Amino acid sequence: MRRRARPPTPEAQLAALRAHIRSTCENRPGVYRMLADDGEVLYVGKSKRVRSRLLSYFRCEFPAEKGARIVREARSVEWEYVPSEFAALLQEMHLIKRLRPRFNVAMKRDGRNLAFIKLVRGAAPKLLVVRTAADDSATYYGPFHGAQRVGESLRELSDVLGLRDCALDQPMHFADQRELFTIFPRTPGCIRLEVRKCLGPCAGGCTEREYASRVTLARAFLDGWDDGPIDTLRSEMHRASEDLAFERAASLRDKVQRLEGLRAQFARLRFALDTLSFVYTVPGWSGDDRVYLIRRGRVRAEDVPPTAPRDRRRLDRLRDAVFGRTERESSQVPWHEIDELLLVSSWFRRNPDEMARTEAV
Repeated sequence: MRRRARPPTPEAQLAALRAHIRSTCENRPGVYRMLADDGEVLYVGKSKRVRSRLLSYFRCEFPAEKGARIVREARSVEWEYVPSEFAALLQEMHLIKRLRPRFNVAMKRDGRNLAFIKLVRGAAPKLLVVRTAADDSATYYGPFHGAQRVGESLRELSDVLGLRDCALDQPMHFADQRELFTIFPRTPGCIRLEVRKCLGPCAGGCTEREYASRVTLARAFLDGWDDGPIDTLRSEMHRASEDLAFERAASLRDKVQRLEGLRAQFARLRFALDTLSFVYTVPGWSGDDRVYLIRRGRVRAEDVPPTAPRDRRRLDRLRDAVFGRTERESSQVPWHEIDELLLVSSWFRRNPDEMARTEAV
Protein backbone atom coordinates (compact mmCIF):
# COMPACT_ATOMS: atom_id res chain seq x y z
CA MET A 1 0.00 0.00 0.00
CA ARG A 2 1.42 3.38 -1.01
CA ARG A 3 2.11 5.67 1.95
CA ARG A 4 0.41 9.06 1.73
CA ALA A 5 2.91 11.92 1.88
CA ARG A 6 2.65 14.12 4.94
CA PRO A 7 2.45 17.89 4.51
CA PRO A 8 5.74 19.75 4.89
CA THR A 9 6.67 21.03 8.33
CA PRO A 10 5.84 24.76 8.64
CA GLU A 11 8.76 27.13 8.80
CA ALA A 12 7.82 28.06 12.33
CA GLN A 13 8.01 24.42 13.38
CA LEU A 14 11.41 24.07 11.72
CA ALA A 15 12.67 27.17 13.49
CA ALA A 16 11.43 25.89 16.87
CA LEU A 17 13.03 22.50 16.28
CA ARG A 18 16.33 24.12 15.33
CA ALA A 19 16.23 26.40 18.37
CA HIS A 20 15.54 23.44 20.66
CA ILE A 21 18.56 21.56 19.31
CA ARG A 22 20.78 24.63 19.48
CA SER A 23 19.94 25.32 23.11
CA THR A 24 19.82 21.82 24.60
CA CYS A 25 22.03 19.48 22.54
CA GLU A 26 25.73 19.04 23.32
CA ASN A 27 28.57 18.43 20.89
CA ARG A 28 29.50 14.95 22.05
CA PRO A 29 29.13 11.41 20.68
CA GLY A 30 25.58 10.21 20.42
CA VAL A 31 22.74 8.64 18.46
CA TYR A 32 19.62 10.51 17.37
CA ARG A 33 16.14 9.67 16.07
CA MET A 34 13.93 11.81 13.85
CA LEU A 35 10.24 11.25 14.70
CA ALA A 36 7.01 12.01 12.85
CA ASP A 37 3.97 13.52 14.56
CA ASP A 38 2.48 10.05 15.11
CA GLY A 39 5.65 8.80 16.81
CA GLU A 40 7.02 6.90 13.82
CA VAL A 41 10.82 6.83 13.81
CA LEU A 42 11.72 8.27 10.42
CA TYR A 43 15.48 8.13 10.64
CA VAL A 44 18.27 7.00 12.96
CA GLY A 45 21.71 8.53 12.80
CA LYS A 46 24.90 8.91 14.80
CA SER A 47 27.74 11.34 15.14
CA LYS A 48 30.75 12.02 17.31
CA ARG A 49 29.38 15.61 17.53
CA VAL A 50 25.61 15.25 17.70
CA ARG A 51 24.74 18.95 17.95
CA SER A 52 26.69 19.89 14.82
CA ARG A 53 25.25 16.95 12.91
CA LEU A 54 21.65 17.78 13.78
CA LEU A 55 22.02 21.46 12.95
CA SER A 56 23.45 20.52 9.55
CA TYR A 57 20.01 19.20 8.52
CA PHE A 58 18.68 22.75 8.58
CA ARG A 59 21.38 23.96 6.20
CA CYS A 60 20.43 21.75 3.25
CA GLU A 61 20.42 23.93 0.12
CA PHE A 62 17.95 21.93 -1.97
CA PRO A 63 14.53 20.57 -0.96
CA ALA A 64 15.26 17.27 -2.71
CA GLU A 65 18.26 16.52 -0.48
CA LYS A 66 17.74 13.59 1.85
CA GLY A 67 18.41 15.70 4.94
CA ALA A 68 15.88 18.31 3.87
CA ARG A 69 13.21 15.67 3.19
CA ILE A 70 13.76 14.07 6.60
CA VAL A 71 13.57 17.29 8.57
CA ARG A 72 10.44 18.41 6.65
CA GLU A 73 8.57 15.33 7.89
CA ALA A 74 10.04 15.34 11.40
CA ARG A 75 8.09 16.87 14.24
CA SER A 76 10.61 16.10 16.96
CA VAL A 77 14.14 14.83 17.51
CA GLU A 78 15.39 12.60 20.29
CA TRP A 79 19.02 11.91 21.05
CA GLU A 80 21.06 10.05 23.60
CA TYR A 81 24.72 10.42 24.40
CA VAL A 82 27.14 7.52 24.29
CA PRO A 83 30.74 7.29 25.48
CA SER A 84 32.50 7.33 22.10
CA GLU A 85 32.19 7.27 18.33
CA PHE A 86 32.67 3.50 18.38
CA ALA A 87 29.78 3.14 20.82
CA ALA A 88 27.67 5.40 18.59
CA LEU A 89 28.35 3.15 15.58
CA LEU A 90 27.25 0.06 17.49
CA GLN A 91 24.14 1.72 18.91
CA GLU A 92 23.10 3.11 15.52
CA MET A 93 23.43 -0.32 13.92
CA HIS A 94 21.32 -2.00 16.61
CA LEU A 95 18.61 0.68 16.43
CA ILE A 96 18.34 0.51 12.65
CA LYS A 97 18.06 -3.26 12.71
CA ARG A 98 15.38 -3.09 15.43
CA LEU A 99 13.34 -0.07 14.27
CA ARG A 100 13.90 -0.25 10.47
CA PRO A 101 13.23 3.48 9.85
CA ARG A 102 11.98 4.13 6.32
CA PHE A 103 14.49 6.89 5.61
CA ASN A 104 17.43 4.69 6.51
CA VAL A 105 18.84 2.77 3.62
CA ALA A 106 19.09 -0.91 4.67
CA MET A 107 22.33 -1.31 6.63
CA LYS A 108 24.98 -0.47 4.08
CA ARG A 109 27.47 -3.22 3.47
CA ASP A 110 31.15 -2.46 3.66
CA GLY A 111 31.53 -2.05 -0.11
CA ARG A 112 29.03 -2.60 -2.91
CA ASN A 113 30.80 -5.61 -4.31
CA LEU A 114 30.36 -7.88 -1.31
CA ALA A 115 28.54 -11.17 -1.61
CA PHE A 116 27.56 -14.09 0.59
CA ILE A 117 27.17 -17.77 -0.12
CA LYS A 118 23.79 -18.95 1.09
CA LEU A 119 22.95 -22.57 1.79
CA VAL A 120 19.20 -22.82 1.44
CA ARG A 121 17.60 -25.46 3.61
CA GLY A 122 15.08 -27.95 2.32
CA ALA A 123 14.74 -31.53 1.10
CA ALA A 124 17.61 -30.91 -1.32
CA PRO A 125 19.63 -27.86 -0.14
CA LYS A 126 21.21 -25.62 -2.77
CA LEU A 127 23.90 -22.96 -2.84
CA LEU A 128 23.25 -19.39 -3.92
CA VAL A 129 25.23 -16.16 -4.19
CA VAL A 130 23.33 -13.31 -2.52
CA ARG A 131 24.03 -9.67 -1.71
CA THR A 132 22.46 -9.60 1.73
CA ALA A 133 22.03 -12.00 4.62
CA ALA A 134 18.64 -11.63 6.25
CA ASP A 135 17.08 -15.08 6.33
CA ASP A 136 17.44 -16.77 9.70
CA SER A 137 16.46 -20.15 8.24
CA ALA A 138 19.53 -20.29 6.00
CA THR A 139 23.27 -20.71 6.54
CA TYR A 140 25.62 -18.00 5.22
CA TYR A 141 29.31 -17.96 4.42
CA GLY A 142 31.22 -14.75 3.87
CA PRO A 143 31.26 -11.91 3.21
CA PHE A 144 33.38 -12.23 0.07
CA HIS A 145 34.54 -9.72 -2.51
CA GLY A 146 33.48 -10.04 -6.14
CA ALA A 147 29.96 -11.43 -6.55
CA GLN A 148 30.60 -12.54 -10.13
CA ARG A 149 33.80 -14.41 -9.26
CA VAL A 150 32.14 -16.03 -6.26
CA GLY A 151 29.23 -17.05 -8.47
CA GLU A 152 31.55 -18.68 -11.01
CA SER A 153 33.38 -20.54 -8.26
CA LEU A 154 30.13 -21.67 -6.72
CA ARG A 155 28.98 -23.07 -10.05
CA GLU A 156 32.16 -25.16 -10.22
CA LEU A 157 31.58 -26.40 -6.69
CA SER A 158 27.98 -27.36 -7.45
CA ASP A 159 29.03 -29.08 -10.66
CA VAL A 160 31.78 -31.18 -9.13
CA LEU A 161 29.57 -32.25 -6.22
CA GLY A 162 26.40 -32.67 -8.26
CA LEU A 163 24.31 -30.16 -6.32
CA ARG A 164 21.18 -28.77 -7.88
CA ASP A 165 20.72 -25.17 -9.03
CA CYS A 166 17.08 -25.34 -10.09
CA ALA A 167 14.23 -23.22 -8.72
CA LEU A 168 13.52 -23.45 -5.01
CA ASP A 169 9.95 -24.64 -5.68
CA GLN A 170 11.09 -27.52 -7.91
CA PRO A 171 9.59 -30.75 -6.47
CA MET A 172 12.17 -33.27 -5.27
CA HIS A 173 11.67 -36.98 -6.11
CA PHE A 174 14.48 -39.00 -4.53
CA ALA A 175 15.23 -42.51 -5.70
CA ASP A 176 14.14 -43.99 -2.39
CA GLN A 177 10.75 -42.31 -2.71
CA ARG A 178 9.65 -43.79 -6.04
CA GLU A 179 6.83 -45.78 -4.53
CA LEU A 180 5.14 -42.51 -3.59
CA PHE A 181 4.51 -41.52 -7.20
CA THR A 182 2.37 -43.22 -9.78
CA ILE A 183 4.05 -41.40 -12.67
CA PHE A 184 7.70 -40.73 -11.92
CA PRO A 185 9.26 -37.76 -13.82
CA ARG A 186 12.41 -39.48 -15.02
CA THR A 187 13.35 -36.82 -17.59
CA PRO A 188 12.73 -33.33 -16.18
CA GLY A 189 14.57 -31.63 -19.05
CA CYS A 190 17.56 -30.59 -16.93
CA ILE A 191 20.73 -30.29 -18.98
CA ARG A 192 22.93 -30.53 -15.86
CA LEU A 193 21.41 -33.91 -15.05
CA GLU A 194 21.91 -35.10 -18.63
CA VAL A 195 25.61 -34.14 -18.63
CA ARG A 196 26.04 -35.60 -15.11
CA LYS A 197 26.73 -32.34 -13.31
CA CYS A 198 23.75 -32.81 -10.99
CA LEU A 199 22.75 -35.88 -8.99
CA GLY A 200 19.16 -35.34 -10.08
CA PRO A 201 17.28 -35.26 -6.77
CA CYS A 202 14.23 -34.05 -8.71
CA ALA A 203 14.18 -37.12 -10.96
CA GLY A 204 15.16 -40.04 -8.78
CA GLY A 205 18.82 -39.79 -9.67
CA CYS A 206 19.97 -40.24 -6.08
CA THR A 207 18.69 -41.08 -2.65
CA GLU A 208 18.11 -38.41 -0.01
CA ARG A 209 21.12 -39.69 1.95
CA GLU A 210 23.39 -39.59 -1.12
CA TYR A 211 22.46 -35.98 -1.79
CA ALA A 212 22.88 -35.05 1.87
CA SER A 213 26.41 -36.49 1.83
CA ARG A 214 27.32 -34.15 -1.03
CA VAL A 215 25.91 -31.18 0.88
CA THR A 216 28.10 -32.21 3.81
CA LEU A 217 31.15 -32.17 1.49
CA ALA A 218 30.17 -28.70 0.25
CA ARG A 219 29.91 -27.39 3.81
CA ALA A 220 33.28 -28.92 4.70
CA PHE A 221 34.84 -27.13 1.73
CA LEU A 222 33.14 -23.82 2.55
CA ASP A 223 34.30 -24.16 6.16
CA GLY A 224 37.86 -24.69 4.90
CA TRP A 225 38.19 -28.23 6.24
CA ASP A 226 38.20 -30.30 3.04
CA ASP A 227 39.75 -29.71 -0.38
CA GLY A 228 37.98 -32.71 -1.92
CA PRO A 229 36.30 -30.76 -4.76
CA ILE A 230 39.62 -29.23 -5.83
CA ASP A 231 41.37 -32.61 -5.62
CA THR A 232 38.67 -34.19 -7.79
CA LEU A 233 39.02 -31.55 -10.49
CA ARG A 234 42.80 -31.70 -10.35
CA SER A 235 42.76 -35.49 -10.82
CA GLU A 236 40.46 -35.12 -13.84
CA MET A 237 42.77 -32.44 -15.23
CA HIS A 238 45.80 -34.74 -14.97
CA ARG A 239 43.92 -37.59 -16.65
CA ALA A 240 42.83 -35.34 -19.48
CA SER A 241 46.40 -34.16 -19.97
CA GLU A 242 47.68 -37.74 -20.05
CA ASP A 243 45.02 -38.58 -22.67
CA LEU A 244 46.21 -35.59 -24.72
CA ALA A 245 42.81 -33.92 -24.27
CA PHE A 246 44.46 -30.56 -23.80
CA GLU A 247 41.36 -28.39 -24.28
CA ARG A 248 39.52 -30.31 -21.57
CA ALA A 249 42.61 -30.15 -19.35
CA ALA A 250 42.75 -26.37 -19.80
CA SER A 251 39.05 -26.07 -18.96
CA LEU A 252 39.56 -28.14 -15.82
CA ARG A 253 42.59 -26.04 -14.90
CA ASP A 254 40.38 -22.91 -15.01
CA LYS A 255 37.83 -24.64 -12.79
CA VAL A 256 40.56 -25.54 -10.28
CA GLN A 257 41.80 -21.96 -10.26
CA ARG A 258 38.32 -20.60 -9.59
CA LEU A 259 37.84 -22.90 -6.61
CA GLU A 260 41.34 -22.10 -5.36
CA GLY A 261 40.44 -18.41 -5.56
CA LEU A 262 37.36 -19.05 -3.45
CA ARG A 263 39.43 -21.04 -0.98
CA ALA A 264 41.91 -18.16 -0.76
CA GLN A 265 39.04 -15.84 0.17
CA PHE A 266 38.08 -18.30 2.91
CA ALA A 267 41.61 -18.13 4.26
CA ARG A 268 41.64 -14.32 4.24
CA LEU A 269 38.26 -14.18 5.95
CA ARG A 270 39.32 -16.60 8.67
CA PHE A 271 42.55 -14.65 9.16
CA ALA A 272 40.52 -11.44 9.55
CA LEU A 273 38.17 -13.13 12.00
CA ASP A 274 41.04 -14.50 14.04
CA THR A 275 42.89 -11.17 13.92
CA LEU A 276 39.82 -9.38 15.26
CA SER A 277 39.87 -11.18 18.61
CA PHE A 278 41.05 -9.00 21.48
CA VAL A 279 40.13 -6.75 24.38
CA TYR A 280 39.59 -3.19 23.13
CA THR A 281 39.69 -0.25 25.56
CA VAL A 282 38.06 2.92 24.23
CA PRO A 283 38.47 6.30 25.92
CA GLY A 284 35.07 7.87 26.51
CA TRP A 285 33.61 11.33 26.90
CA SER A 286 34.51 12.85 30.28
CA GLY A 287 36.31 9.68 31.36
CA ASP A 288 33.44 7.32 30.55
CA ASP A 289 35.83 4.70 29.18
CA ARG A 290 34.62 1.29 28.01
CA VAL A 291 36.16 -2.14 27.47
CA TYR A 292 34.87 -4.22 24.57
CA LEU A 293 35.57 -7.94 24.37
CA ILE A 294 35.70 -8.68 20.65
CA ARG A 295 35.95 -12.23 19.35
CA ARG A 296 36.09 -13.10 15.64
CA GLY A 297 34.99 -9.62 14.68
CA ARG A 298 31.92 -9.39 16.92
CA VAL A 299 31.47 -7.56 20.22
CA ARG A 300 30.65 -10.30 22.72
CA ALA A 301 30.67 -8.23 25.93
CA GLU A 302 31.14 -4.69 27.26
CA ASP A 303 32.42 -3.47 30.62
CA VAL A 304 34.13 -0.52 32.26
CA PRO A 305 37.89 -0.51 32.91
CA PRO A 306 38.71 -1.99 36.32
CA THR A 307 39.74 0.42 39.05
CA ALA A 308 39.81 -2.01 41.97
CA PRO A 309 40.71 -5.70 42.50
CA ARG A 310 37.02 -6.60 42.59
CA ASP A 311 36.54 -4.97 39.18
CA ARG A 312 39.56 -6.83 37.81
CA ARG A 313 38.13 -10.15 38.96
CA ARG A 314 34.81 -9.34 37.31
CA LEU A 315 36.53 -8.50 34.04
CA ASP A 316 38.63 -11.67 34.24
CA ARG A 317 35.47 -13.75 34.62
CA LEU A 318 34.01 -12.00 31.62
CA ARG A 319 37.15 -12.68 29.57
CA ASP A 320 37.01 -16.35 30.49
CA ALA A 321 33.37 -16.55 29.44
CA VAL A 322 34.07 -14.92 26.05
CA PHE A 323 37.47 -16.34 25.14
CA GLY A 324 37.64 -19.48 27.26
CA ARG A 325 35.38 -21.68 25.16
CA THR A 326 36.56 -23.25 21.93
CA GLU A 327 34.96 -22.10 18.69
CA ARG A 328 35.41 -23.94 15.43
CA GLU A 329 37.19 -21.94 12.75
CA SER A 330 34.82 -21.44 9.86
CA SER A 331 33.83 -19.08 7.06
CA GLN A 332 30.29 -19.25 8.38
CA VAL A 333 29.00 -16.22 10.26
CA PRO A 334 25.54 -16.12 11.91
CA TRP A 335 23.32 -13.94 9.73
CA HIS A 336 22.38 -11.62 12.59
CA GLU A 337 26.08 -10.90 13.32
CA ILE A 338 27.23 -10.08 9.79
CA ASP A 339 26.54 -6.35 10.01
CA GLU A 340 28.48 -6.15 13.26
CA LEU A 341 31.41 -8.04 11.73
CA LEU A 342 31.49 -5.58 8.82
CA LEU A 343 31.20 -2.61 11.16
CA VAL A 344 34.06 -3.74 13.42
CA SER A 345 36.37 -4.68 10.55
CA SER A 346 35.63 -1.38 8.77
CA TRP A 347 36.31 0.58 11.98
CA PHE A 348 39.81 -0.83 12.43
CA ARG A 349 40.57 -0.57 8.74
CA ARG A 350 39.69 3.14 8.77
CA ASN A 351 41.37 3.71 12.14
CA PRO A 352 44.46 1.47 12.19
CA ASP A 353 45.95 3.40 15.12
CA GLU A 354 43.13 2.06 17.29
CA MET A 355 44.81 -1.36 17.22
CA ALA A 356 47.30 0.07 19.72
CA ARG A 357 44.46 0.16 22.27
CA THR A 358 43.80 -3.57 21.91
CA GLU A 359 45.10 -6.35 24.14
CA ALA A 360 45.67 -9.82 22.70
CA VAL A 361 43.98 -12.78 24.34
